[in-house]
Amino acid sequence: MTVVETPFTVLVVCTGNICRSPLAEQLLQTRLNAAGIPAIVTSAGTRAMVDYPMTDEAAALSRQYGATSQLHAARQLTPALIESADLILTATREHRGEVVSLHPRAARYAYTLNQFARLVSDPSVVELAETPTITSFLAEIAATKGLALPPHHPADDDIEDPYRQSTEIYARVAHIIDTAVSTITTALATTTGSC
Repeated sequence: MTVVETPFTVLVVCTGNICRSPLAEQLLQTRLNAAGIPAIVTSAGTRAMVDYPMTDEAAALSRQYGATSQLHAARQLTPALIESADLILTATREHRGEVVSLHPRAARYAYTLNQFARLVSDPSVVELAETPTITSFLAEIAATKGLALPPHHPADDDIEDPYRQSTEIYARVAHIIDTAVSTITTALATTTGSC
C-alpha cells in the first residue's frame, strides 16, 4: 500500500555546481517524477560558480538522458540548505566531508551518490529497511548502512570532475550518474510501492 506523504527533499552537492550536481539533480528529479515519488531535488556547490548555468556538455547530457529541464543557476552550499534536506547526495567523499563539517548532524543523511546507490541495492540492507514510506526507508538505510560491504576501492564512491575535460570524460561521468540515479529511483519506487 502506498502511503501519501509530503515531498521529501534531496540536495545534490559537487564543487562548482555546474556539472555533476545539476546533472544528477535534473536526472533524479525527472526519474522520481516519472515514478510518482513526491520529491524536490536541488543542488549546490562547495565552491559554487554562483549564478552560472550548467556547462554546455552537462546540459547536453542531461537532455540525452531524458531530463525534462536544463534550467540551472549555480548556488553556494550553506548550513541552511544542508539542514533543510532529508537526503544529501554528494559527488565525492570529500564533498560529503565538507557537508558534515558545515552541519555535523548531516552525517546521518549525507552519502556520496554512488554510496547511496550501493546501499539501496544491497539486498541485506534493503531487506532490513523495507518500509512503506520514504522517510522511514531513509531512516532505516541510515541505521543499517554499516551492514553493507564497502566498495572494492574507496575511490569507487567518488565521481570525477569533468569540468574542462574531454567529451569522453563527460560521457563517462554522465553514465555513472545515470546508473546511480536509476538504481536509487528503482529502490525507492519498489520499497514504497510507487510506480
